[in-house]
Formats: sequence, C-alpha cells, structure tokens
Amino acid sequence: MWHRYKQAGDLQAREQLLEEHIPLVKYVAGRLAMNLPSSVDVGDLESFGFFGLLDALEKYDAARNTKFETYATTRIRGAIIDGLRSLDWVPRSTRSKARLVESQIYELTNDLGRTPTNEEVAAALGLGLEEYYGILSELKGANLFSLDEAAASDQTADNLKILDLVVDQALLPDQQVVEQESVEELAAAIEELPEREQLVLALYYHEDLTLKEIGHVLQVSESRVSQIHTKAIMTLRKRLS
Repeated sequence: MWHRYKQAGDLQAREQLLEEHIPLVKYVAGRLAMNLPSSVDVGDLESFGFFGLLDALEKYDAARNTKFETYATTRIRGAIIDGLRSLDWVPRSTRSKARLVESQIYELTNDLGRTPTNEEVAAALGLGLEEYYGILSELKGANLFSLDEAAASDQTADNLKILDLVVDQALLPDQQVVEQESVEELAAAIEELPEREQLVLALYYHEDLTLKEIGHVLQVSESRVSQIHTKAIMTLRKRLS
C-alpha cells in the first residue's frame, strides 16, 4: 500500500492506510486523556490527532526503515497537544500554581540535596498534605508541552526542537550531541527521583500501563498515582529547564 500511495499516488491506498491507523489515534488520545481534566472531551483529542495522522502520512519516508507507527505516534501526540494549547484549556491560575509548585520543589531539592517528600513540599507551601494533593490533582495535564518547543535553551543548539529528538529524524552531528546530552541529563534526573516516582514513570511510559493498572500494582488509588506522576513530571521539568 505504501508503494501504491507514495509512488503511484493511489488515493484508495491512502484511504486504506488512514483507516488502518485510526485505532492508533484513539490509543494516543486515550493515553493523553488519562492526564487531563474530565472537562476535556476525548472526541476533540481524537479530532486533533487525526490531523497529526494526516501529516504523518504525507511526510513519512518508508525508505528510512522506521516503523510508521513510531513516527505517526509522535505526530499524533504533537497535534493533540498543539490543539489543546490553541484552546488555552488550562486556566491562568492553574499555570501560576504549577510554576509555584515547580519552583518550591526545585528550591527544596537544592537545599536538601535530594528530591523533597510531599510532606516537605506541602509544609514549604504552607499547605496541609491533603490540600497539596488537591493541587497536584488540579495540575495534572498542565505539564504537556508542544513538540515544536526548543529542546535546549542554549542558542548554539541550532534551534533544535523536541520533535528533532525522536528516533526517526535525521539529525546533524551537532544536534546528535545535544540529543545525547539531553538523554543523559534526563536519565540522571530520573535516577534522583524517589523510587516510587521512578516506578510510576517506568510503568506508565515504558510498560504502557494505565493509571488504574499502576494503582493496582502499587495498591493505591488511581488519583494517587496521578498525583505521584504529576509531581515527578514537575520535578523533572524544573530540573531540566
């Protein structure tokens, strides 16, 4: 089908390829929806994702021997996140809280020489533990980022974008250096997280478990897993910013 579409411009083959990969759009949208407020409609996410699938179909190069699913997943996810950003679905007050919590975690990490516990962050914010957990629940999804954002703040990085770090992109030598450094910094930052936060990240991103499934593994509620995930992502984002 790829040969018929790319080489011969067969529109029927294009339609077949689109239909075959619609479930991928639903999968990616469903994964993202688990970290978003219930007010966000999954149907809207799937609509955004479909445009990402169209973009992937047009730009995919089968000669690179990269699985289309790998390439398309990145494009679909990016299209969904860009669509959400265009709606400005996260209230300004929520973004303000996210920056405050991130900064507090960062300061405590520097002062303590380790990742602070939830109790320590809550105390530093002048909040009770349950109130702090409530804020983490409110902040879930506020840490989504666009694949068009810069991967590094260093201007010598030749405007390398996060999208450039996916495996199917052909990087220039200097970009490859930035990619390797980014991976190493991320790995080092993850290793400094508490064991439970590392486990949640591994189960969610590597094993593709849902938050509910992770809750069964850890014997905690789905909302608690979401809070652990949110704190881990905020810690990593602040460290790497």
